[in-house]
Amino acid sequence: MSEWDGKSKGNLLGYKIFVFCIRNFGIRPSYAVLYFVASYYFLFLKKTNRVTFYYFHNRLGYSRARARKMVFMSYYTFGQVLIDKTAISAGMRNSFTYEFDGIERLKSLLADKKGGVLISAHIGNFEIAEYFLSDLDDKFQINLLTTDMEHRAIKQYLESIASKSSVKFIIIKDDLSHIYEINNALANNELICLTGDRYMEGVKHITYPLLGEEANFPSGPFLIASRLRVPVVFVYVMKEKKLHYHLYAREAEVKHRDEKALLAAYVENLEGMIKKYPLQWFNYFDFWQSFKK
Repeated sequence: MSEWDGKSKGNLLGYKIFVFCIRNFGIRPSYAVLYFVASYYFLFLKKTNRVTFYYFHNRLGYSRARARKMVFMSYYTFGQVLIDKTAISAGMRNSFTYEFDGIERLKSLLADKKGGVLISAHIGNFEIAEYFLSDLDDKFQINLLTTDMEHRAIKQYLESIASKSSVKFIIIKDDLSHIYEINNALANNELICLTGDRYMEGVKHITYPLLGEEANFPSGPFLIASRLRVPVVFVYVMKEKKLHYHLYAREAEVKHRDEKALLAAYVENLEGMIKKYPLQWFNYFDFWQSFKK
């Protein structure tokens, strides 16, 4: 478990249980089932527990007792985010409240009609951003650049119970044909969304310290964003108390063809979000490769 394997956590049965609970009991009562789910993860996923404990204890500096508690609460919080995502995509958006921080930059970006790049991370609940951003401009289009190999059965099931998503997917290909899709999307004043915090073995990477320890970041997102000559904005959608979400948007200063400087700005921004929302960084793998050393 030294690097991410390209698959997101979760299984089809888990999603079906969430949908059943949401439909029959409501969103917040459905959170109760997560104590059982989190307990299962905490008791039986030993490798995941080990790397998550390292994150809380060694990188954030929590005591051993508090770090163990945070491992459990991280699983519980991850379950809440999945339930929220399922509920919102199934048409229950109005059950939630939300606020924007830096939204004026996104409005300006759309008004400039040059397109733009949004860089996020596997923190919070960015997948629901489209349902909140629709309040800005019903004509905007998000294109998600991805290599994620989430199980097809889960995607098909969620599509069967959810309202139709407006997000388009641009799949990264070895022949680089995705570059043409990106350029076409930007020419149409569309937004390209990437995540910059998951490195897979064999992929070109840049090494940079996060939380005081060197880690590998995929070079692709930063190479692409630093070469497109369009605005780059760091965007996160974070869960607050109750059924409330907070969207953060911060524009990055981008020097053309300087991917290392862009990565440095990204890491600084990401560290601030991690420290503010430590339970919501959902990278359950050996991010720092601490167990390979």
